[in-house]
Amino acid sequence: MLNIFDLIGRILISLIFLLSGFHKITNYEGTILWMEGFGLSDFLLIPAIILEVVAPVLIIVGYHVRVSAAFLSIFCIGTAIIFHNDFSNQIQFIAFMKNFALAGGFLFLVVNGARDLSLDKKLRKK
Repeated sequence: MLNIFDLIGRILISLIFLLSGFHKITNYEGTILWMEGFGLSDFLLIPAIILEVVAPVLIIVGYHVRVSAAFLSIFCIGTAIIFHNDFSNQIQFIAFMKNFALAGGFLFLVVNGARDLSLDKKLRKK
């Protein structure tokens, strides 16, 4: 039963990034304009898309979960600090805290890895 909960948890924590990555792809120009509004170069968009699509997939299938989770944890903290730092706006403050909460969830994956329902576990058995 814990293995199922582990898999469901990995899916739930990863979905927001997977969907966000696909949104950035389908709204590429709009995302560039939004990022430039924060003084960021459009050069950073491609690495962000790659991270937001590849890392969640790796976490869901359970392959190199610790490394992927570490990158997403750092990404969450960075995006919170850059994009959600207007603490006078309650919505931005909540978004800031949600990013830090997600970073904490990813740190749990960094420490514990994935359980039996993972490619890492299957590959270790071989």
